Amino acid sequence: MIVDSRLSFARQLPSPNCSERPPGAVVDLLVIHNISLPPGCYGGGNIEALFDNRLAADAHPYFREIASLRVSAHLLIDREGAVTQFVPFDKKAWHAGQSSFRGREACNDFSVGIELEGCDQEPFTDRQYERLIEVSRLLMVAFPHITPDRIVGHSDIAPGRKTDPGPCFDWERLRAGCR
Repeated sequence: MIVDSRLSFARQLPSPNCSERPPGAVVDLLVIHNISLPPGCYGGGNIEALFDNRLAADAHPYFREIASLRVSAHLLIDREGAVTQFVPFDKKAWHAGQSSFRGREACNDFSVGIELEGCDQEPFTDRQYERLIEVSRLLMVAFPHITPDRIVGHSDIAPGRKTDPGPCFDWERLRAGCR
């Protein structure tokens, strides 16, 4: 259930990396991402640290490249299906970067971003798909302009720049669960 722009069963971990949506913005897009920090490694709290501006640049060589980024997503679904919410749905999370969907620029303004803990090279877990379908269906009720054809990957709105959720993501499974 979504109450006051928050997912009732999600762990709440507010990120400072958000802002107000533009006046009159209608949320009508759901963007699926993947993330693992360092790449290919799961758990450890590094994603949470990145979204909360606490990622230690010296903890891993890769972190030197990203520790200064100010990014977030609305939700993270970990490998076990647990959900953490960083940004309420009525706010703009900083997940899409330079992006465009059907000729509209700045997708952060009108989208919800969900990160799946994972990478392009590995399949996602059954628990992640189950939870993603559950959450997507709740979002489609809360934001009726989000329809199955308006659930896209980061790669769809930032082609050539982003590849996630990657070739291992089962789009048919998600879309079948959202019909």
